Amino acid sequence: MTSLTELIETKRILVCVGSGGVGKTTTSAAIALRAAGMGRKVCVLTIDPAKRLANSMGLDALGNKETRIPDDRLKTAGIARPKGELWAMMLDTKRTWDDLVDRFAKSPEQRDRILGNRYYQQISGALAGSQEFMAMEKLYELHESGKYDLLVLDTPPTRNALDFLDAPQKMMGIMDESVIKLFVNPSLKAGKLGFGLLRTSGAWMFKVLEKVTGFQVLADMGEFVEGFSGMYGGFSERAKRVEALLREEKSSFILVTSPAPSTVEEAIYFFGKIQEAKIPFGGFVVNRIHKDALTMSGAKTEWKKMRKEPALFLKALGASKRGKAAEALAERLSENFQAFQALAEMDAEQMEHLRAETDPKQKKLWRTVPHFELDVHDLSGLARVGEHLFADGAPGE
Repeated sequence: MTSLTELIETKRILVCVGSGGVGKTTTSAAIALRAAGMGRKVCVLTIDPAKRLANSMGLDALGNKETRIPDDRLKTAGIARPKGELWAMMLDTKRTWDDLVDRFAKSPEQRDRILGNRYYQQISGALAGSQEFMAMEKLYELHESGKYDLLVLDTPPTRNALDFLDAPQKMMGIMDESVIKLFVNPSLKAGKLGFGLLRTSGAWMFKVLEKVTGFQVLADMGEFVEGFSGMYGGFSERAKRVEALLREEKSSFILVTSPAPSTVEEAIYFFGKIQEAKIPFGGFVVNRIHKDALTMSGAKTEWKKMRKEPALFLKALGASKRGKAAEALAERLSENFQAFQALAEMDAEQMEHLRAETDPKQKKLWRTVPHFELDVHDLSGLARVGEHLFADGAPGE
């Protein structure tokens, strides 16, 4: 069975995917932290809207450029000085779009015309699939720089498992040369679609938009699509290279989920799409697991006794008080523990279901992280997560 340690040692790119709210940011950062400790120069990229990764790294903010996490911050958090280097960045979708325009514009004039276009300024970063496409673009840029041994990508939160995988194709569809020409040249007809139509039957809508937004919508839209004319080839070729990179053996996808029934079903669906797309798959990380507390020999028998006589709970804790208040406390403790055990049983059932549907022969990476009382918000918390992710051990441990 593959381990995260092996993936860190043999891969150049690790992509953490999954639905929103399952702990992809924390998992990505914890993997990067351990990789730095193992001697890798690693950079973790995130599009975390809550900026929790920046806080976890001990920084006020992360920008669109990589930032080195100082070793003294790790030392303050009780983490040994890493053998490698830990870097992090938070993707700025608008800035990444601007960088792409700058790279593929045919001339400084074309670049300035696009960047200065008010319609472009409004929609860049807001197009469907834009976050995912820019995440892949920035990943490719850093990979091509050759500065890092390992890149860990925390993918955008999404309700659709296919958003990240389909981002290049979607963006290329939007920017297709034929689509651009359709709008730029009113003489090109597809059911008489074009700006000629917009200037007539749809003119009232744009007049309203012009009043609300304060700029000439039709004129700016025309300049926007015309400005992109001739750039499609560069964008398309770049998208193909990015997709090819993610399919190489040096890359690996890690599917992050939680034991909640809805996210487990999404993980099963997502896994199927990854297999269908023939993308290299590393394995699963299941976060926020409630673990069975009655695994020791005889523990379940003792618990049955305590359920019948809750006062045994206090006795087991060394409490000597008696009376109604103590009995009420013992009853509440018993009920609370019973509720926890019920959660543990449900989580175990969901994990068994996930594994049966995706990895019945148990050959893939499978790591679990328990449900912590407090959210992970600092470096020491990331190290704690890493202890569970890398329980299989690393060289020298």
